[in-house]
Amino acid sequence: MRKAAVVLLFALLAGACSDPPPRPSFDDARALADAATAATTTGGSAKFGTDVAVGSVRSKGQGQARFGAGGTAQVMTTDFLGEPVELRLVAGKLYAKVPEGSRDEVGTQKPWVVVAADGTDPFSQVLGGSLTQLATQNDPAHTLGEIRTAGTIVAAERTNLGGVPAEHYRIDLELARLGTDLPAGLPADAAGQVGGKFPVELWLDEAHRPLQIVLDLSPILPGSEARITTRYTEWGSPVDVQPPPAGEVG
Repeated sequence: MRKAAVVLLFALLAGACSDPPPRPSFDDARALADAATAATTTGGSAKFGTDVAVGSVRSKGQGQARFGAGGTAQVMTTDFLGEPVELRLVAGKLYAKVPEGSRDEVGTQKPWVVVAADGTDPFSQVLGGSLTQLATQNDPAHTLGEIRTAGTIVAAERTNLGGVPAEHYRIDLELARLGTDLPAGLPADAAGQVGGKFPVELWLDEAHRPLQIVLDLSPILPGSEARITTRYTEWGSPVDVQPPPAGEVG
């Protein structure tokens, strides 16, 4: 009994003298956004997957992206239109591969079209805004910019995500401070129609590169599921991101 008591006493003393677990790296949203943006650029490239559930919009996508000081380039496939559609964002231009059965409707027989939110072609007029928002949302720099502009960290912890050590941050974004720079699925005039805040969850790896970003828009779209989840993996892996051949763009 005496020996057991001595062992217990040493165990308690060792626990009392051990260092507390380290705190997450950031308390300030701006510092968090700046560090994660720099780490994204340094990371160079990643694979990503997306799940969008905003009102009546339901889609999944996957792709690969290259990050750099000149911006983000990406290739992805999404079922945003109800069937697989390939998108490529290169040098600031967004290309969409038009399903063969829909080419007459958009006035081209070429496989690819350039899509723009303010484009005057039939494809852009119908889907340009939505597809541009969707491609933008895959770029972590976009959400990190929103955090820098309108974010407040409300909770933080060290944890694991899929077995990977991570820092998990919960951030409130003030919609009014975002202006028209809104997440995919929200109309450009939403800031004038609704108010308040909505939460963003951000997981960073030990190098401060994004592992997962979750935007929960339910507080500003009551009565419907409204979440956008983007996951990033294989940081630094080789990626192939090229524009379509010029002869295939209508």
